[in-house]
Amino acid sequence: MAFCSSAPSFYCSLIGAYPRTASSKSSPRRCLLLPIWCTVQTPPPRRSADYQPSSWSDEYIQSLTTDTKVEEDNARRMGKLTEDVKQLIYMKKGIEEQLQLIDHLQQLGVAYHFKADIKDALWTIYGSMEEVNMLLKDNLHATALMFRLLREHGFAVSEGVFNRFMDEMGNLKANLRHQTEGLVSLYEASHLAKEGEHVLEEAINFTTKQLKSLMEGSLEPHLREHVTHALELPLNWRMPRLQSRWFIEACQRDANINPVLLELAKLDFNRVQSIQQRELREVSSWWSNLGLAQRLPFSRDRLMESYFWTVGWAFEPQFARFREAQTQAICLITIIDDVYDVYGAMDELELFTDAVDRWDVNAMDKFPEYMKICFLALFNTTNVTAYNVMKEKGLDIIPHLKKAWADLCKAYMVEARWYHQGYTPNLEEYLENALVSIAGPLALTLAYCTSDDVTREALEDFHSCPEIARRSFMILRLCDDLCTSKDELERGDVPKSIQCYMHESGLSESAARYHIRRLVRENWRAINGDRSFTSRSEENIKIMIINAPRMAQCMYQYGDGHGKPGQVIEDRIRSLMIEPIL
Repeated sequence: MAFCSSAPSFYCSLIGAYPRTASSKSSPRRCLLLPIWCTVQTPPPRRSADYQPSSWSDEYIQSLTTDTKVEEDNARRMGKLTEDVKQLIYMKKGIEEQLQLIDHLQQLGVAYHFKADIKDALWTIYGSMEEVNMLLKDNLHATALMFRLLREHGFAVSEGVFNRFMDEMGNLKANLRHQTEGLVSLYEASHLAKEGEHVLEEAINFTTKQLKSLMEGSLEPHLREHVTHALELPLNWRMPRLQSRWFIEACQRDANINPVLLELAKLDFNRVQSIQQRELREVSSWWSNLGLAQRLPFSRDRLMESYFWTVGWAFEPQFARFREAQTQAICLITIIDDVYDVYGAMDELELFTDAVDRWDVNAMDKFPEYMKICFLALFNTTNVTAYNVMKEKGLDIIPHLKKAWADLCKAYMVEARWYHQGYTPNLEEYLENALVSIAGPLALTLAYCTSDDVTREALEDFHSCPEIARRSFMILRLCDDLCTSKDELERGDVPKSIQCYMHESGLSESAARYHIRRLVRENWRAINGDRSFTSRSEENIKIMIINAPRMAQCMYQYGDGHGKPGQVIEDRIRSLMIEPIL
């Protein structure tokens, strides 16, 4: 307990003016002008997570500039190449060649230029499935490629297309074991399995085992590279933009691809990178001017990593507004998460949660200083985002954003109470709250409200957590927990999914981790079963929802890529945001 620190400065200065006797040294001072003790509560102890500062300064980010003349020349060349590729898509060719072309366009990262053309080609294939299956016969590679491409685009293709590759016992035929290209294609296709598709479940186990066996033998270098890449992480779980960079460079080494496609992919990658560098400079200026990271040194300063998340969700140039709003939100989410998890006292957190719920800037009067700037940054940034949408579309998105932020803070508050009460929830209770605390519903709300396609009617029908989104946010949460729970517990945080399941089941940590990884696979199967769409806006939102767990796999595959980003994440950021393809 501290004495006199809460008394008006006038009284305290008077107290300090009186001489102290020898006896007063061992006893509390009395306020001579007041008949009561002049006391205040000692400030609450503050925890620290010892986060490292950002590796990316604003000065460095502002130095990322490009040559306008080169960009203009490349844009003209891209226009010609794009027309050449459109002709390739519609050129008469065999079914396998057509499928391979579409796959190459997707993996090279340029399919967004040809969305309608690719959809037309796939509709033609889907409309003549019986004839196509007869043409493909025993061609495992082409059959698996067809299945994957159709399912990725929302077509209702059945796992029954693989029945002809099964033996009498219902297992995949033994003669498939040495068809490396076919095994890789089947492996990738099988990761689009829906719930209850036992043929594809068998295919995952079969192809994984066989590909690992082939790796022990002698494979051609390009095949070994592709097999290693696939076994590290299946295509359906990968961040698309990183996959494009890897695939372009693999094609450059292999040279087994149409040079027109490769040239277009390289030019487009560098063009998109230049666009994103301009966006990055703008959000970095916003973040630097906000000054929040400097004023709250206990928190994570993660501007570059926050922008990296948004590129993983939607990299195409037309989603610039989404990336700006989402980057700002992730920076604020990171700071506020640290306020709840690390720094804030319970009474302060209650005040903050209530103020966000009421969206009441006047409530700041009761906040400690660090919390005032945090709340004002949230309030102003959110209102600016809403103002821009109001200005452009005449739509009021504030009610949706207010609710999303309030729900997030309430979920953080639940976890704070669990921690301070020493309470360990069961897994179901934990995950129900964690679906919100992972900030997925807030991210989806922002994506929806800042979409170019948003309408008044769409806003009225908006639901922040449809079933496919729940599954996506679940994977995001579980991947985060699998990687970060140990560090978070050490710094003093609520038990995560692994510990909740251990507490509930009495099983070991390794058994609990196995169970969590099984839940990840189950949720991916549920996502795969809900990939169809009926409009362009629904397609865009679903792709972002599907990309969210892909980004989780990217950020948490080899460590806490957001909280404690290491060399892997730094290299991945450089490969997308900094270094052009030569």
